[in-house]
Amino acid sequence: MPVTDAPKAPVKVSFKKQMLQAREDAIIRSVNLLLAEKGFEAMTVDEVAASVGIAKASLYKHFPSKEDLAAAAMAHLMGQAQAFLNSLPDDMSPLQKLRGVVRWTMLLKLAGEMPSLPSQNSTLRATLMSHKAYMDGLMDVSDRVGGWIEAAQAQGTINPALPAIAVLYTLYARACDPVLEFLRMGGQHTDEQIIDLVLSTCFDGLNSR
Repeated sequence: MPVTDAPKAPVKVSFKKQMLQAREDAIIRSVNLLLAEKGFEAMTVDEVAASVGIAKASLYKHFPSKEDLAAAAMAHLMGQAQAFLNSLPDDMSPLQKLRGVVRWTMLLKLAGEMPSLPSQNSTLRATLMSHKAYMDGLMDVSDRVGGWIEAAQAQGTINPALPAIAVLYTLYARACDPVLEFLRMGGQHTDEQIIDLVLSTCFDGLNSR
C-alpha cells in the first residue's frame, strides 16, 4: 500500500507580521489614491504617512523612498490587472477581451484609483525596472493582452497592418486618457456613457459607418 505524506498544517503567521502586512497594505492603498489624485511629483511622503496615521520614520521602515512607494503601488495595480484578466470568460472573443480590459482601466481612472506616473523620471524608472513583482506582472499582462491583439488581427477584427505593439500602447494609453475627465466635466454624460464613447472611438474609429 503506497505511503502518502500527511497533509501539512497551514503555516501560522505571527500577529506582528499580520499587523505589519496590514499597515503595508494601507500604505499602498493610500499611495495609489494619492498618485491618482495628485501624481508622483506632487505627492509627498509626509502626506502618505499622515493619511495612514503613522510617523514618516515608520513609513521608511516599509518603503525606503518615494520611488519605492510608487513601485509598490504599481505592483499592486499589476496584481489587480492579472486578477481581472483571469476573471474573463474563456468563451469571449479576443476583441471582447480587449474591450473588457480597456473598459476596466477606464473604470479605475474615473473612480480615482489609477496611479499617475511621469514618463521622464530616470530614478523612478530605474526603481520600477528593478521591482520584480511589478516587472513580472507587467510582462504577464502585456504578453496576454498582446496575444489577444494578434488573435484579433488574425480574425480581422483589428487592422492587421498595424504593429501589435502600437495597438498595445494605444490601449494602455486609455488608462490615463484626459478625454475621460474632459467629458465628465462637461456634465452631459454618465460615466458609463463616457466609457462607451471612448471605447467606440478607440475600437471603431472616427470614420462614419
